[in-house]
Amino acid sequence: MKRPRTAARCATLSLLGVVTTVSFAACGADGGGADGGGADGGGPSVVAAFYPLAFVAERVAGGHAEVDNLTQPGGEPHDLALGVSQTVALQDADVVVLQSGFQPAVDEAAESVDGTLVDAADVVELRATTHHEGEVASDGDHDDGDLDPHFWQDPLLLAEVADAVSDALGDADPDHADDYAANAAALRKDLEALDTAYAEGLSGCQRSTVVVSHDAFGYLTRYGLEFEPIAGLSPDAEPTPAGLADLQEVARDEGLTTVFSERLASPALADTLASDLGIETGVLDPLEGLSDETAGEDYLSLMRANLSALQEANGC
Repeated sequence: MKRPRTAARCATLSLLGVVTTVSFAACGADGGGADGGGADGGGPSVVAAFYPLAFVAERVAGGHAEVDNLTQPGGEPHDLALGVSQTVALQDADVVVLQSGFQPAVDEAAESVDGTLVDAADVVELRATTHHEGEVASDGDHDDGDLDPHFWQDPLLLAEVADAVSDALGDADPDHADDYAANAAALRKDLEALDTAYAEGLSGCQRSTVVVSHDAFGYLTRYGLEFEPIAGLSPDAEPTPAGLADLQEVARDEGLTTVFSERLASPALADTLASDLGIETGVLDPLEGLSDETAGEDYLSLMRANLSALQEANGC
């Protein structure tokens, strides 16, 4: 039973004076919240670190569990800071789905998790990437050789995470293991259809180069695209004047029609670059989280919207 452990932790937090009102709110009523409980009130508690992982967990859990997404809609997952209630929910969850190395606050809190950890960084093979010449990370360093965390841009890699979540939920809730496996199989079918749509939709394009706000789309290179990011792996990385000049040269040489900005980050740099070049701006969603604008969408619909935007920009 998890409730006695939750109550003890909450009492400790309150006695320590850590955001007392929040800790009491997080620890008060039975059901939901930190203890999760499935849709039927007795399922495993599940916590996901940010949107693509929450999408997978919700699809696999189906009606047997509710999923708590630590990154709220409109929030930037890279910069997530956990509150008391979020920390309690994570530490008391039966299953936690995260990606180590992507959200430092989650990594730190996960060290004391008693439940099962599904770490996407262990499930999939992350691609290596290097910063483009002239690009400077937010701390001023050139972090050559980083691993690109944005694996969910590849639908087939996301399907691998779904299988791992199914296994973890089946272990936590054996009575519904067959349902979790069936849900994961249905999601894999949807993701394979999405992969086919990308492969067919991006074949025979007039252009293959795409200028984007930050380096979040590298996994789409297997569909024949090349991405030139204004910023680095983190959206708060700053380009240098030389880097921007190089992008202008690439855009002119390749006859690009569009510079892509993204949701959850400022479009200022993309707008300025497009204005200097006299070309259009568009939006590619990195799917790191939902926003007010995309609250009615999901991973599949947003990925298909990205595909349509890429086809239009690249003459596919």
